[in-house]
Amino acid sequence: MKDIIKEIILENQRTDLPVVTKRKVQVPLDAPLIISLVGARRSGKTFLLYDLMRSLMAYGIVRDKILFINFEDERLIFDASNLDLIIQAYSELYPDTPWKEVYLFFDEIQNVNGWEKFVRRLYDSKTRHIFITGSNSRFLSTEIATELRGRTISYTVYPLSFSEYLDFNGINKALYPQRSKSAIIHYAEKFLTNGGFPETLTLDQDTRLKLLQQYFNVMMFRDIVERYEVSNVDALRFFIKKLFAGVTKTFSINKAYNDLRSMGYKISNKYLYSYFQYCNDAFLCQSISRFDYSEIKQAKSDKKTYIIDTGLLASIEFAMSGNKGKLLENMVFLELLKSEKDVFYFRGHHECDFIVKDGESFTPVQVAWSLEDESTRERELRGLNEACNHLGTSTGTIICFDQEDTMTYQGKTIRVVPAYKHFLK
Repeated sequence: MKDIIKEIILENQRTDLPVVTKRKVQVPLDAPLIISLVGARRSGKTFLLYDLMRSLMAYGIVRDKILFINFEDERLIFDASNLDLIIQAYSELYPDTPWKEVYLFFDEIQNVNGWEKFVRRLYDSKTRHIFITGSNSRFLSTEIATELRGRTISYTVYPLSFSEYLDFNGINKALYPQRSKSAIIHYAEKFLTNGGFPETLTLDQDTRLKLLQQYFNVMMFRDIVERYEVSNVDALRFFIKKLFAGVTKTFSINKAYNDLRSMGYKISNKYLYSYFQYCNDAFLCQSISRFDYSEIKQAKSDKKTYIIDTGLLASIEFAMSGNKGKLLENMVFLELLKSEKDVFYFRGHHECDFIVKDGESFTPVQVAWSLEDESTRERELRGLNEACNHLGTSTGTIICFDQEDTMTYQGKTIRVVPAYKHFLK
């Protein structure tokens, strides 16, 4: 095993690092803390590590002092008892290199049980230059908080934002709107249906579809079934399909339970609550609470659920590929999430899609593909107006796909803005 680790260390050091397009995530190279990157599979965490390694080399750090291990390499079989072989292997390769000068990059380390104590020991006794990634939010919230308390700073890496998507496609946003508006609208439509997983950008439609379905299967089996030892895989798959079909709506676990029972599945309701948490932890979906000034009431409220990528959503729930209104709402939620906003939904007599908290301010936001239909416009304005009244604000926003206006409704100033313009940053 030690010889295999040595081979992998040298192999990684001799391989040319890919040149990558910069992401918006700003990760420090010299913070005296363990840097943790967490997010959905294939969202770009590994390439962010490559970019960090490139930056280190640009500052004069020699490649021999950079140790990279991908814990999904099938040649490696680690558990808590043999992780120390990594230290032994590197020390035998480079006996004269002080450990305090070594930079460690551990990709998808959550695959190893007991990794936390190993990383903490490295930090306390070997080097403060440690970068780790994982594809599960428990890796961020529970495991890191418990085992690495005070020693880490964490960053969440999502599939590309719309702004990043334009960067990856070589669109000069600085020219908007004089020369590039039509191109931006074109790519906004592609982004809406194809999503932002970096690896899918240059693929044809059939290949992209198959790859996204493969992502889904890996998330379900590796990040949920294997990690949480789910035995009733058929019930889990049915439950996830219900999540995808119910996107943008409040999700009722009791209804999903009744549907499963009617289909002949024998399963306890408590398992469905666990499934729901697993899906959120694995970044397959993300959920928001009903807005309330009481955090307790927020926590107890029904959740609205959104899929982590619109391309993934359309590839699994085929009926969704033609429902651009739902895709747009899912896209808007993801853009708000990627901009690190706190997001809720509002429900009184009417509904408002989002309440966005930015600092101490709250902004009501509706999402509609178009406001040309009078009944649609009235419905969106009623919900937005009620949310404004609840928040005590006189302004609100409606995000459409390609519509821009400013209107007044019952004394409120309503700004209508195209999604591509709202998130063009």
